[in-house]
Amino acid sequence: MYTIIGGDGKEYGPVTADQVRIWIAAGRANLETQARYLGKDDWKRLGDFQDFGGAAEAGAPPVIAGDGQDAARASRLSRLAAMLVDSFIVCLCLIPFYSVVTRDALMSWASDRDWSVFTSLPGFIPAAILAGLACAALSIVQIVLLSMWGQTIGKKLCGVRIVRFADGSQAGFVRAWLLRSLVVSIIAQIPILGPVFAVADICFIFRSDRRCLHDHIAGTVVVKAN
Repeated sequence: MYTIIGGDGKEYGPVTADQVRIWIAAGRANLETQARYLGKDDWKRLGDFQDFGGAAEAGAPPVIAGDGQDAARASRLSRLAAMLVDSFIVCLCLIPFYSVVTRDALMSWASDRDWSVFTSLPGFIPAAILAGLACAALSIVQIVLLSMWGQTIGKKLCGVRIVRFADGSQAGFVRAWLLRSLVVSIIAQIPILGPVFAVADICFIFRSDRRCLHDHIAGTVVVKAN
């Protein structure tokens, strides 16, 4: 755990090394920033500490916000893997539903949106209830994980987490789920705007800062988790 002296002369911390790296990524600190380790009285350059010494020994310049080479940022591949894991878990919850729904029923519903084609299927009601309960339970678990640790099940398995872009602190319920997931999902449902937004959201991951559009809306960034 580290305490640093910010550009305003005030002390910030104690915080983890990961959070210090996020501050570096946001331009709030660099390898010349004065810091001390928890329990120690002497102040040193961040670059003198082992957690940041590799960059200092290599003579690398301070990392600034938007630098895609920031080692603390989660890779695009790990974020994709986390999304696929979460999607797979959702599919598992829907197994009861798809176990009774036929292809013909799906085709019929797609053409006229008549839900009676499902309700007339044998065993549909209990299967739909079971799938609904499974999805509801999964949603609660994911929201709790996001609110407390900035991770879904997929993100935890893939070693990444969501933090606030400004200071690397815990994103919390509002940023990690309400703004980043719920609000973004609502926008995606808007006719015409929704599909355009969904495509733009994906494309933003290829920018140098690796932040999707929903990250910018919520003020978050996805980083590697220890």
